[in-house]
Amino acid sequence: MLTQRDKTASTGPGSHPEVTGAYTIDPVHSTIGFSVRHAMISNVRGRFDRFEGLLVLDGADPSRSEAYMSVQTDSLDTGVADRDAHLAGPAFFDSATYPLMTFHSTGVTALGDDEFRLLGSLRIKDIELPLNIDITFGGAGDDGFGNHRVGFEGSATLRRSDWGLAWNTPLDTGGVLISDKVTLALDISAVRAHQEAAA
Repeated sequence: MLTQRDKTASTGPGSHPEVTGAYTIDPVHSTIGFSVRHAMISNVRGRFDRFEGLLVLDGADPSRSEAYMSVQTDSLDTGVADRDAHLAGPAFFDSATYPLMTFHSTGVTALGDDEFRLLGSLRIKDIELPLNIDITFGGAGDDGFGNHRVGFEGSATLRRSDWGLAWNTPLDTGGVLISDKVTLALDISAVRAHQEAAA
């Protein structure tokens, strides 16, 4: 987390000049999760296990920061192998044809304190559409192994049918088996890239 000295050094609301730099997302200490309503009564939760990403942060002017991420669609895990195979299959992600889904930012808007809205585009299969992610800066610091880290939490809601993930089946009691609304939850730890010494 930021020390009081770090906070005092900030130049404006939501700014942290000390975090400026390029960072790679650490998949071991990060989570990309999702939840969706099932049978109209409960939520099914899952996550993607294989992904990578790059953050280019401008701590003094967060609006100039950038984010890029790619996720292997066949790495989803809901805890049920048959369900995971169905989701990775042609009815949903069609991972054999479209192994990656990608996100890249197009802008950052400060919402106050350490909260921001990351504007961007999400590509699933062959469809790319805007997606905004609300994020909270969790802090920055060294991890004890010589790595400087930053942390963020994020959330977004989307309609899966907009990206062609429209499979469903009606229920005898009314409604459908799977909600169209999907909630994404991100917990990101990223490590600053080490710069090589000048020759």
